[in-house]
Amino acid sequence: MLFNSHLFILLFLPLVWLGFWCLTRWASVRAGALWLTLASYAFYGHWNLAYLPLLAGSVAANFLLGLAITRAPRQGIYATALLALGLTANLILLAWYKYAGFLVQSVNAVTDLELAVVQWVLPLGISFYTFTQIAYLVDAWREDLSHYDFLSYNLFITFFPQLIAGPLLLHRELMPKLQSPTLGRLESGVVLTGMVWFSAGLAKKVLLADEVAPLVAPAFDATGAVNMVTAWIGVLAYTVQLYFDFSGYSDMAIGLGLMFGIRLPMNFNSPYRARSIIDFWRRWHMTLSRFLRDYLYIPLGGNRRGALRRHFNLTITMVLGGLWHGAGWTFVIWGALHGLYLMINHLWRALGLRLPGPVAWLLTFLAVTTAWVFFRAPSLERALALLNAMLGGQGLSLPAPLGAYLAPWLAGWSPVTVAFVEHQGTPAELLTLLLLLAGAIVLPNTGQLLQGDGAVRRRWAVAGGAMVALAMMSLSRPSEFLYFQF
Repeated sequence: MLFNSHLFILLFLPLVWLGFWCLTRWASVRAGALWLTLASYAFYGHWNLAYLPLLAGSVAANFLLGLAITRAPRQGIYATALLALGLTANLILLAWYKYAGFLVQSVNAVTDLELAVVQWVLPLGISFYTFTQIAYLVDAWREDLSHYDFLSYNLFITFFPQLIAGPLLLHRELMPKLQSPTLGRLESGVVLTGMVWFSAGLAKKVLLADEVAPLVAPAFDATGAVNMVTAWIGVLAYTVQLYFDFSGYSDMAIGLGLMFGIRLPMNFNSPYRARSIIDFWRRWHMTLSRFLRDYLYIPLGGNRRGALRRHFNLTITMVLGGLWHGAGWTFVIWGALHGLYLMINHLWRALGLRLPGPVAWLLTFLAVTTAWVFFRAPSLERALALLNAMLGGQGLSLPAPLGAYLAPWLAGWSPVTVAFVEHQGTPAELLTLLLLLAGAIVLPNTGQLLQGDGAVRRRWAVAGGAMVALAMMSLSRPSEFLYFQF
């Protein structure tokens, strides 16, 4: 079920919220938690009932493993064996549904074998709920948690605002609240803030991300060569689309959580303002960055075993982070690129070198944008062709409307032949793209906008109502969020 659909906004959400409020107020907190859990399963099952048993089975198995680990001697052989079993089972499940086809295709490509390619429908949200449960098992082994009952654990994993595309939660961020007698004590100010936060995310998705989406396909999905202008427009449009689409989902998730009195962690902090790749990963998909750091990079040794080992650990972490996003060599390269960027960034800092702020920002933005080409391209060949066009491999080209002004001047001295070509998108669409890109860089993010007293929130509530009204008029055909495919 999509957050940006009439079914969710006009039926599912009001019904679930009202039922939760009534049950926690007049029955019990446990009844409210049970209602919210059942609603979350219904939310997931609306996509495909056939995958409900997979989700429920994964939740039950990991709860029992976590319980057994906490009851075993402290990090002893038995507890470690249970942890290994849990990690292996979770990773095999994820690999079977997400990577089996990719692995078979890769084997076929380098051998004479003609193995049958497994075609599975990727279970929605499997990457997110698998990583959440892996973190839970590791925390159980570290004795970093208390005993939680099955209902609370169930709701922790399946809570519908974050089930499909995050944020990636840790048990300490949600489960104590789910077992607290204060669950369901909804404060009007918090609920109002949640509604505004949800409205902001909805506007990001429907009014911003979806508006620039038509500029992306002509560059990435073309079957032939594209000119330099079309390539750059497509890549910048995807840079904008991905940010507003995913940060919009995360804002909606945070807003929904607040409407139920539950605070979910921030996932974005204006990442396109970053002046280094290190800073970028502190701002982009923050809960995934935290997971990769705490549950992969640090266990590999982090930076504790010298600079060479740190660079190796960074590379492995980012490559696996790339694979987490998708089963394909383009995602491997995207992750490897960011691993390389981080290595260069750390070496640069170790030498004590500094760049002027604007230069550092521009280099970081161009590095991130270049990597997005591999992240979005349907194939490695298409990604390389697009990069070639961006660098002028199809000839140096400028938008045709500039021809009347620049052609005579360039003809007089330019050693390079410049073509003035028609490009995708109307002037209004291109102006919108530029304004959104500038807004993502310089304007306050949702969390910053909603800081302040009750008067500030009330003013934003009015603005939120207007945003919802505009978004609802644009929901004739809701589009999926980009991160659903991961």
